[in-house]
Amino acid sequence: MQARIGMTRQQYQRLEREGNPRLDTLSLVAEGLNAELMLIPREKRLAVQRLLKEADHEANPPADENPWHGLLDEES
Repeated sequence: MQARIGMTRQQYQRLEREGNPRLDTLSLVAEGLNAELMLIPREKRLAVQRLLKEADHEANPPADENPWHGLLDEES
């Protein structure tokens, strides 16, 4: 982790042991794991999970189709 994001082993171990990291620390760890940290409204969580599951099953979705369009918009 130190080589990827500059966090020492002791810092990372403290994070694992004590938890409750700051948001910028979580973002750094996600970057080091080649991942993306996303904050999703609770009421949209299941819809996002469903889209991600569907994306795993579709090898080549249509290029002009954006499955995320309108997902996080306010509901009327």
